[in-house]
Amino acid sequence: MKILHCCLAAFYIDDFSYQENILPKMHKKQGHDVIILASTETYVSNTKIGYQEPAEYKTREGIPIKRIPYVKWIPHRLARKLRLYKGVYKFLISCRPDIIFLHDFSFLSIASIVKYAKQNKDLRIYVDGHTDFTNSARNWVSYHILHKVIYRYCAKLIEPYAKKFYGTLPTRVDFIVDVYGVAANKVELLEMGVDDSVIAGINKDEARRIVRKQYHLRESDFVIVSGGKINKLKNIHKLVQAVAELGRNDIKLLLFGSFDEYAQKEIGKFEKNASVINIGWVQSEEVYKYFFASDLAFFPGTHSVLWEQAVGAGLPAVFKKNKGQDHVDVGGNCKFIDNTDVEDIKRVILEICDDKEVLSALKRNAEGKGAKKFSYFEIAKKAIEM
Repeated sequence: MKILHCCLAAFYIDDFSYQENILPKMHKKQGHDVIILASTETYVSNTKIGYQEPAEYKTREGIPIKRIPYVKWIPHRLARKLRLYKGVYKFLISCRPDIIFLHDFSFLSIASIVKYAKQNKDLRIYVDGHTDFTNSARNWVSYHILHKVIYRYCAKLIEPYAKKFYGTLPTRVDFIVDVYGVAANKVELLEMGVDDSVIAGINKDEARRIVRKQYHLRESDFVIVSGGKINKLKNIHKLVQAVAELGRNDIKLLLFGSFDEYAQKEIGKFEKNASVINIGWVQSEEVYKYFFASDLAFFPGTHSVLWEQAVGAGLPAVFKKNKGQDHVDVGGNCKFIDNTDVEDIKRVILEICDDKEVLSALKRNAEGKGAKKFSYFEIAKKAIEM
């Protein structure tokens, strides 16, 4: 099958471990002919949105990628907001895919996808959504204009030609149905996951030994890991404060990622604390090594793709209890916390660290179950109903 992954609704970042990176990689591994069509929107210095020039090149897995420009007949800022691109239909004609997987549908150039679908009755289209009320539609204009009018129009435009819509979280399934008006029987959950091929190449025991040695951690230390793109809503600054205030020589926090200004200021207050080890930014493949070196993942705020990655790596975890995000519980592998003030975080850490039966049960349930449910190799097959 020739599969086109269409990433025109948002950014596409080379060599990351987001869904739009890993699904094409897995489809190629499964023997498909894969192509990526993407916007020029990307990350600059791993922290902020920026733009690059239109280009054609290949990913490190050898997948052709074409980044196309915005139209020029309206102001550039408006073209970027409405996501109107030059040459989408022409590219489809030259590419002639059997399957199009749309990584979200909130772009007006989706009309070109519809035009092509009308002329190719055997074409199969699958659409996912990464939007919910925690990351979008948080003010009147965004909700009532962008989502309820413009993006709903895009969804309804493609709906007759799409075989399935996928929400990447349970709450995003609801968002697609309730906000965009897509028929409920056409919407399913498609979890994000872990890159099986990366995990398969890591010796877990060796990774644990090397990382702990590098950061002077004893095997007897209880090591917590957290990170990602850290902002105020992630509440990781509270986790840092909790570990620092516990002041226990046997409890350590491995912290990785990038920080916004608020998080940098708050976390910086504890930069000299011996219990908090700030690694900084790490490559996506390296994240798993820090997971394997740790005893517990802790994410006390809004959702991150690291949630599924931690569970898929078989790591016990603690998550903030958010509506429609309990899919990471694969059967006793994690705990959820309602309140995320510093004292509550301390209490949960001590409950797990000091009760070996609790920790053993979490580990037992985490190993195996998570890897099976959050395997991107299997998720990739489900995404195109293969």
